[in-house]
Amino acid sequence: MTKLKSTFFATAAIVAVSVATPTLSFAQDQTGLNQVQTGKMVDTGQNAISTAYDLYAYGTENNDALAVIAAAKIIATTPVSDSEIEVEEKVEDGADTTEEADKTTAPTTLEDMLATASKLAGDNETYKGLIEDVKAEQPRGRLRGPGRLVKGLLAGRTHIIRDTFEGGSLAQVTLIGDGDTNLDMVVLDQNGNTVCKDRSYSDKLRCSWYPRWTGTFSIGIRNQGRIRNTYVLLTN
Repeated sequence: MTKLKSTFFATAAIVAVSVATPTLSFAQDQTGLNQVQTGKMVDTGQNAISTAYDLYAYGTENNDALAVIAAAKIIATTPVSDSEIEVEEKVEDGADTTEEADKTTAPTTLEDMLATASKLAGDNETYKGLIEDVKAEQPRGRLRGPGRLVKGLLAGRTHIIRDTFEGGSLAQVTLIGDGDTNLDMVVLDQNGNTVCKDRSYSDKLRCSWYPRWTGTFSIGIRNQGRIRNTYVLLTN
């Protein structure tokens, strides 16, 4: 019995110590490049919104009411969250600093798309019915849409936006300009490493990567043109 009691109390003591002793944790290594090759895929909603703007551009250029209606439907059913991220602006050497002060105007809205669709639809009752269906639509099927930032970027300026992205999951940034100038986009991690860049001759740009850990990234957007460009920046 004495031996049994000794064994019992010894076991109890071990359990008590293991419960009372906190689990040791080690900080994740956050040196080097904050990027891995693969990770968890997530639907950011950005692809749908980008497609909508492309459809709208096609529809207006070709007087295609159905394309514009389709674009409006995508926008109506894909929710976004307006972002209040602070933007740092840098003036490049040689930039025209006499250009008028920033007067940011909203890009094409759902209301703009519906107005264009109605104009292109004319007296076509079928098209009118589709437009009314879009007006009745509400965002659904997603709890959270991409963050949306709308800013005007003067010629020769660079905007720097810092945002946090989750480690191990797809990080995606989509830039949609107003078509007036060429924009460049570069994304750096907190250690100054380039994780993605899009310098194609366009103002419709995209960057995607998988962060190794949850951290802050700097998104640099430069206006390479001679006039203002009002852009939409989508982040997840």
